[in-house]
Amino acid sequence: QVHLVESGGGLVQAGGFLRLSCAASGRTFSSVTMGWFRQAPGKEREFVAAATWSAGATYYADSVKGRFTTSRDNAKNTVYLQMNNLKPEDTAVYYCAAAGKILTGIVIPRGVAYDTWGQGTQVTVSS
Repeated sequence: QVHLVESGGGLVQAGGFLRLSCAASGRTFSSVTMGWFRQAPGKEREFVAAATWSAGATYYADSVKGRFTTSRDNAKNTVYLQMNNLKPEDTAVYYCAAAGKILTGIVIPRGVAYDTWGQGTQVTVSS
């Protein structure tokens, strides 16, 4: 059974940076799509980023493009989300998620396409 554990959240000032980690156990993520989502208080969960490593493909929401980068460490079976130039509107609980297969097209940003979710990590950006 796949298990995902996020870490790295915290409180940071606007303009600062954080790196979130998502450690996977139970399977490798080399042949599936891994995603990052976030949910702010009172708002719906939204897509942040995703990657299909076997295809060398990454995807980003327009709101984070150019500021966030997702990467991986195969040896540690860990996926990262590097978040730079953080803004107060980035404040949310961030979740990593694993799909059971490679996702393509319009389903990539859809949370229902992902089978396994981590517990989330809080990111708070102060102005």
